Amino acid sequence: MTQPRITLEPVTAAELVLFREELQKAFAVAVVAEFGFLGEGAIPPNEDVAEAFEDPDAEVLHVLADGRRIGGAVISIDRATQDNSLDLFFVATGAEGRGIGREAWGAIEARYPATKVWTTHTPYFEKRNIHFYVNKCGFRIVAYYHAGHPDPHHPEQPPLPGGMLKFEKVMSPGE
Repeated sequence: MTQPRITLEPVTAAELVLFREELQKAFAVAVVAEFGFLGEGAIPPNEDVAEAFEDPDAEVLHVLADGRRIGGAVISIDRATQDNSLDLFFVATGAEGRGIGREAWGAIEARYPATKVWTTHTPYFEKRNIHFYVNKCGFRIVAYYHAGHPDPHHPEQPPLPGGMLKFEKVMSPGE
């Protein structure tokens, strides 16, 4: 079986609600697997997703496999510094474990070749994400935020169970 051709496509304003629902469905899988239930509300909360969408530096992208929507990403691009962030990233439920995430990340890197540093975050309990970012995509863990060491950029946010990890990937010229 050949690997699908992965491409990226901007999400239109009319598609944002469906995009958010697919993202939340994908994120819920890990929460239910770890804690046995989802709790109240969506993960991530609608407000957090809306905030990510509305950021003036954000680009919201569909991930397509052979033209079929199979995931998405919200990227923040700092045009002045090129210190960019992967704010939200998902592969649709049922499509994970096939190398699509790695291919999608490669397409994201190719789309933003001027990036000097990528950052992203994931919950401590999300072992698949940790494996993905560190072992598949070349990120390194640079911070661990928890109740005793809150994220200095978001000290008002209550810590997730187990805390959050911050990842960074310094890009080499021509990478």
